[in-house]
Amino acid sequence: MRVYEIQQFGIDALAQVEREIPKPNAGEVLIKVKAASLNYRDFMMVTGLYNPRMSLPRVPLSDGAGEVIAVGEGVSRFRISDRVAAAFMPKWIDGTVTVEAAKSALGGSIDGMLAEYIAISADGIVKIPGHLSFEEAATLPCAALTAWNSLVNVGNLKAGDTVLVQGTGGVSVFALQFAKMFGARVIATSSSNEKLERVKELGADEIVNYKETPDWDKYILEITNREGVDHIVEVGGAGTLNKSLNAARLGGTIGLIGVLAGASAEINTTTMLMKGLRVQGIFVGSRKMFEDMNRAIEVNNLKPVIDKVFSFDEAKEALKHLESGAHFGKVVIKVG
Repeated sequence: MRVYEIQQFGIDALAQVEREIPKPNAGEVLIKVKAASLNYRDFMMVTGLYNPRMSLPRVPLSDGAGEVIAVGEGVSRFRISDRVAAAFMPKWIDGTVTVEAAKSALGGSIDGMLAEYIAISADGIVKIPGHLSFEEAATLPCAALTAWNSLVNVGNLKAGDTVLVQGTGGVSVFALQFAKMFGARVIATSSSNEKLERVKELGADEIVNYKETPDWDKYILEITNREGVDHIVEVGGAGTLNKSLNAARLGGTIGLIGVLAGASAEINTTTMLMKGLRVQGIFVGSRKMFEDMNRAIEVNNLKPVIDKVFSFDEAKEALKHLESGAHFGKVVIKVG
């Protein structure tokens, strides 16, 4: 089978090689991978920014979907021909994340999804919504579940809440879609007016170009009658966190997800204290959350937003497209 390996760091160094098709052990299934999707974490893995001491070679990418073509001894949850996706951390079944579960993250601690076949524990996969293509389903394991966990599991999102989403990457677009699905008001930020028009088409109630309005936190307070927003999906990290603290309402929740604007800075803890804010780090989610999310996606007929689909041989081009920041929604690689 064809598979990509990180043999040394760098997008151009990513190597396509041949490996034997694995056989499922007891408790495992063999999946014929049909599609995989990219997250910023994957770019960081390939370039060595995430973990420069990562053991190599390593198959990258955490997110993928495909078809079960063989089952190992003792497997009863799945049958041949089931359409499935792998959980980001196959050992995180339910409850809070554990050290053991965190070490099972695909495309980092262990080999990931950028391969034509993968053998994986049956406990670490889920059935995908019936109305989605494999390309669409491949976008769900990390970006969608992270947004879901932040808003639904941690934030207890309800109709009438106000949600702030930053940018138009995978997590932010899914957060917008889930928020509208729950009947929330959504404010979206971006540096691109063209992308802001697209988020309005997806249902954003208010938009703000943060380059044209650098004090976007003050603007958000103005349009919320000085109350602030209930939920913030914080993908900027340290570089935007102080503005998010200012834009949040008393008792609001900030899901800290990314570090696109920096990993360290001086943070105004006084604002956090005086507003009684909850700042919660979001590390994707469990298999149980994934299954709950998929039911909601299916009932509401939600369709993921895909920016572009690349062929398997174009994996390097796909990573460079993600690196450019030009994408809106998810970048996908067709494997099958």
